[in-house]
Amino acid sequence: MFRDLAQLGVKSSTSEKKSMSPTLRSDVYTTIDQCKAWLAGMRGQTGDGVSYAPMLNTIKKHFPNTTIGLEALGQIEVEVGVIVGGITNMVLEMSKWEALAGGMAMRTWVNTLVNVYATIPQSSKKERIARGIVLGINQKTEYSLMTKEFAARIQIISCLKSLCPKIFGTGSEEGRQAEAMLSSKLI
Repeated sequence: MFRDLAQLGVKSSTSEKKSMSPTLRSDVYTTIDQCKAWLAGMRGQTGDGVSYAPMLNTIKKHFPNTTIGLEALGQIEVEVGVIVGGITNMVLEMSKWEALAGGMAMRTWVNTLVNVYATIPQSSKKERIARGIVLGINQKTEYSLMTKEFAARIQIISCLKSLCPKIFGTGSEEGRQAEAMLSSKLI
């Protein structure tokens, strides 16, 4: 009877990690700093398919299946989406093991995204970066990684839900749509 559980995709408890990676916390903050510089540097260049490599390598250390395919080279939205989703996953993974630290890291991550986005001059590239951020938060993030601890979970959700209105502007149609999509994933 129980032999078929593996075929159904049910993980055994022995296959799950027993503790947090010893480098996860430092990797989260290092990657946030790298992303800050990377997004700020996108002001004048197009997606080059290479400059995100250090961040992607760190993300892959914790989530080996994270990739940006060759078809996405030069597509800013996809590049930004994968990096934003990967870093968000790292923060959520950290929250699973250290709930309060994960909540604080999420606040740092969201504030970094908002502050860097505000420095980018108005252009079509800024719009593509905004769509990439929303893509990363709404489609590239695995919310099952989030802590089960109530207070930290509320803090993380609050941070994430505040991101879209800050990126698109409070009351904007894009902000409301992105926030509604995020809410549907978190409920």
